[in-house]
Amino acid sequence: MNAIERLAETIAARKGADPDSSWTAKLFAKGPEKCAEKFGEEAVEAIIEAVKGDRAHLITEAADVIYHLLVMLAARDVSLAEVMDELARREGTSGISEKAARKA
Repeated sequence: MNAIERLAETIAARKGADPDSSWTAKLFAKGPEKCAEKFGEEAVEAIIEAVKGDRAHLITEAADVIYHLLVMLAARDVSLAEVMDELARREGTSGISEKAARKA
């Protein structure tokens, strides 16, 4: 099991936890919309660091993006395994072809 899988399991375990005991539980308590908002904020922060060219800060912000993506997915009962299955389904398919298939 890799670090992202372990993180996803930890996030899932915190879904029913007391919001006073866990930042993740606090996010869940605020609802899926707030979880999505936090993901968006972190994504913007990662974009800013990528544009600035600050490698160290980009790594930190990218980790925040991954964490908040997993929280947002869990808030809507979407598992990491489902996302990984979708990536596996797309493997070997041209991005151009895959996008065209979505529009059809």
